[in-house]
Amino acid sequence: MTREQVIAALLKLKKKLGRVPTHVELIEKAGVSRKMVRRHFAKYSALLAELKLKGKGTGYPAELEEVFLDWARVAREMGKLPSLHEYELKGKFSVGPILVRFGSWMAAPSGLKQFAEKHGLAAKWKDVLRMVMAREKQDRAVQRARGAMSSEPGPEDKRRGRELKAAVQRWPKSLKPLKELYGRMMRPCAMLCAPVNEQGVVLLFGAMAEKLGFAVLKVGTAYPDCLAFRVVDGELMELLKIEFEWESRNFLVHKHKKTDCDMIVCWKHNWAECPLEVVELSRWF
Repeated sequence: MTREQVIAALLKLKKKLGRVPTHVELIEKAGVSRKMVRRHFAKYSALLAELKLKGKGTGYPAELEEVFLDWARVAREMGKLPSLHEYELKGKFSVGPILVRFGSWMAAPSGLKQFAEKHGLAAKWKDVLRMVMAREKQDRAVQRARGAMSSEPGPEDKRRGRELKAAVQRWPKSLKPLKELYGRMMRPCAMLCAPVNEQGVVLLFGAMAEKLGFAVLKVGTAYPDCLAFRVVDGELMELLKIEFEWESRNFLVHKHKKTDCDMIVCWKHNWAECPLEVVELSRWF
């Protein structure tokens, strides 16, 4: 099949459906194989771009307004802000567009609220924005509590500290604090303690991969660390190049090229302006 025949088949199917067909529909209803699309255009999105067509749904770039409206719909139906897994089950889009724009799922509600207010969508979605404001209020309270906990200790705290120090000094030598440090407890999980380095992140991702929708193809020592499939639409999977980091910002420290990687899997996401999709494993604990 020639390049012109592929284009003609797409336009004919578009006219028949009354919309831009998905890649799967082009294969099943027009008989254009993936091999032909790859040979002439490298990928389906490039074919659409050449014809100045824009598709909707899984596999297409999503406009932020479309993402907000769908996310708000799910929140309204559930009566609460959806978790990442809940949106994956009920939303029309993947979580990728949200994670790329806002860095993490926890930051998404505030970012989407600001977008709605800026573009005149707040009046129609007041109930959803109230949920976001309640979440923001709760987060501020948690931050204040953490700040109070980390403030200068009072007389009672100092007294307890002296008692604890005296007790530790009376411990047998074998029970004194060791140099080896461990992450906090995680239950239930294949790992007992939270990872404290990149190797721990690799092991934890392997334990969680199937539940998160991934199937690992290869793990190595060269950059990027991992090749894995991710389910994107029913029977379809995409192949991703993944780099493991304990903190997402370590990607910069290691001077990796972002063009050679699709995703960062980390324990702690601390790189707000990260241009790649980030999976922060600590969010599940």
